Amino acid sequence: MSDTGTGTETGARPAGLAAAPPLLPAPGPEPEGLLPPGVAAGTSSGEAPKLGSFLARAAAATAVLTVLGAVLGLVRDQAVARYFGASDASDAFLIAWTVPEMAATLLIEDGMALLLVPAFSLALTRRAAAGEAPGSDPVRDLVATTLPRLFLLLAGGAALLIAGAPWVVGVLAPGLADPRLAVDCTRLTSVTVLTFGITGYFSAALRAHRSFLPPAGVYVAYNLGIVGMTLALHAVWGVRAAAVGVAVGSVLMILTQLPMFLRLVPLARPRLPRFGRPGRRAARTAPPLGFAVLAPVVLFVVSRQSQVLVERFLASTLPAGAISHLNYAQKVAQMPMVLSLMICTVTFPVVAQAMAAGDREKARLRVERDLGLAGTVVLLGTAVVLGYAPQIIEVLFQRGAFDAADTASTAQVMRVYALGLLGHCLVGALSRPFFSSGRPTWFPAFAMGTGLLVTMGAGYALTYRFGVDGIATANAIGISTTALLLLMGLGTRVVPIRTRAVAISLGRLTGASLVAGVAGWACAPLAPDPVLSLAAGCLLVPSAFFLTGLALRSPEVVSLLALTRRRFLDGR
Repeated sequence: MSDTGTGTETGARPAGLAAAPPLLPAPGPEPEGLLPPGVAAGTSSGEAPKLGSFLARAAAATAVLTVLGAVLGLVRDQAVARYFGASDASDAFLIAWTVPEMAATLLIEDGMALLLVPAFSLALTRRAAAGEAPGSDPVRDLVATTLPRLFLLLAGGAALLIAGAPWVVGVLAPGLADPRLAVDCTRLTSVTVLTFGITGYFSAALRAHRSFLPPAGVYVAYNLGIVGMTLALHAVWGVRAAAVGVAVGSVLMILTQLPMFLRLVPLARPRLPRFGRPGRRAARTAPPLGFAVLAPVVLFVVSRQSQVLVERFLASTLPAGAISHLNYAQKVAQMPMVLSLMICTVTFPVVAQAMAAGDREKARLRVERDLGLAGTVVLLGTAVVLGYAPQIIEVLFQRGAFDAADTASTAQVMRVYALGLLGHCLVGALSRPFFSSGRPTWFPAFAMGTGLLVTMGAGYALTYRFGVDGIATANAIGISTTALLLLMGLGTRVVPIRTRAVAISLGRLTGASLVAGVAGWACAPLAPDPVLSLAAGCLLVPSAFFLTGLALRSPEVVSLLALTRRRFLDGR
């Protein structure tokens, strides 16, 4: 791994790449205020790369915990599939699952992070600028003016959802013959509106302080709670046991981060929140976090998560099990996207602090490096999904009530979902720079709303004829539309990225992914045992991807292979 952690040195590059300069340029010094603890601003060039090494270690540790959380998520899905298959019970749970899904996106992954990481980064910048001068602490003032209000607001929202659960289920899945089980599960999962909100607040604060391990571990705790309650109580409570597990797991998420939050984030003396104007001291030192900043973020995140609402609304009119097939396919297919976005998660505070310091060039370099690496990871994963979807689903889920017919249906949907993975990755990666300055920006919400309209229109047009495959196709078309709009709009509005170079580089990686995916699709049936077939695919697909990338002169592939070769030679 290079000194920058998320980028590499270019190394030798074949002729003909002038039209698409690499998105992984050689590292340069990072701007002041972005160094990890122990690295002073204005250090020599030999010390500046310590930030890159820190980010590399943080990204690696975050990826390990994310993979562990994802594996436990698969165990969770396997438990639900084993005990309830693709049935009315699993459909009821997945309808209730819409609440924590929406809450996770709004309050943990996107909304809270996009809102609070820039706010905490600005507060930390102001604290550093003030030095040891006496006065209030901007970070403490930010916590004092936001956390109590957030708690009361989220508690009220959770209470409303519990009371209105029948109406929520009626809106989400009007085609259910008997909605009572879905209503019970929805009431149990509604507590996540509060618990996920506190989790997201802690995560944003810790990431801004360059503490990445506790936020990365929250899904390990969450899925352990769900798996434990499902295994212990499924025989007594049925699928309601999984819904109870959601509530228990969400509390464990808070406890995972609480000790580090109390250690790093200074807290003001407890006081009852007043919903009027903040005091003079807080107004002077706390970053702006009003409705004008909040509304675009919320609208963007709600529009993004509404893709799932549209899918389940349409799938509720199809035969029983359709929602389950969509869920299992989407969860597995999006694994490469989740891993690719770990890069952007770790570097988002760096981009936010670069924007706070007014260093747009450093922000541009960081964003372009992230897009190159994230695109490489997600497109390699896309090739694996395209080639080996049936084998993946058979190994993971085909047992108990989940039979071969469920495997075939889920694998087909999963391959269709894979066509939109690059779009999902780009939406996650490109939305962060838009909100990194902490100023109001409505363009991401416009782009996401446009994509949602495309998803709805395509979904209504395709579902009747193609069933769940049509719903997955609509999802891929809609999210790709949003990604294209964000890519075109970022360079002219926020960070001046080289849009043409990014598009050409991602196009070459896409070509490599398609070739590798077709090779896997052709070779997968040659081994009758699904485990052996997958093992062979783990060698075949990456080899085909990187060889095709070299043939297409992809700068990212050339740089990564040159870096790997150099590291191998250095380690001999």
